[in-house]
Amino acid sequence: MTDLLTLLKNTSYPGRGIVVGKDRVYYFIMGRSENSRNRVFVPTEDGIRTEAHDPAKLQDPSLIIYHPVRKMGDDLIVTNGDQTDTIRDHGDFRAALMTRAYEPDEPNWTPRISALIHSDGSFEMSILKHKDGRCLREFFCYEGCDEGMGYFISTYQGDGTPLPTFAGEPVAVSMPEPDEVWAALNGDNKVSLYANVQGQVTLFNKNLGD
Repeated sequence: MTDLLTLLKNTSYPGRGIVVGKDRVYYFIMGRSENSRNRVFVPTEDGIRTEAHDPAKLQDPSLIIYHPVRKMGDDLIVTNGDQTDTIRDHGDFRAALMTRAYEPDEPNWTPRISALIHSDGSFEMSILKHKDGRCLREFFCYEGCDEGMGYFISTYQGDGTPLPTFAGEPVAVSMPEPDEVWAALNGDNKVSLYANVQGQVTLFNKNLGD
């Protein structure tokens, strides 16, 4: 099992990341451009959405404004894009993601990462990535996990040009507290963090002074 805090501290730009554990879920966003950094998480009736911190500076909203977290009955959807709504509308995790692909932001071709957490503790994770000019859709299903551990998936493996896509299976990691996760994210690049611990949601936003 990998120490999540060490992993985050040693990775200057994992991009966007999802961590699912037995009693908690984390989702964070990071940014390198002014447009990506100009965001905050705000609560909604069924989850959260991203919003421009300064609307006057908002440029292309297509890939940065979306609902990262929404409920689907008793299940919880967490993603890094508008595929959240695709999953909710289809009502089927795999079928929904078979209709989607990576983001059209050449040359990075940012992967779409998604998770669906079921009320019984089982969960599914997925990454849609660019490979040899096509979309590789990977799905991972877990019956649950032990206390104090979780599984981590991110869009990138680190900084670079183009950005290196996450590779392999979701990483088995330790599950620290929300404030520790927020502190471990790169201070220049972190933007927002969603933390759901036993149903209690806490939002961290760099633009709001967190």
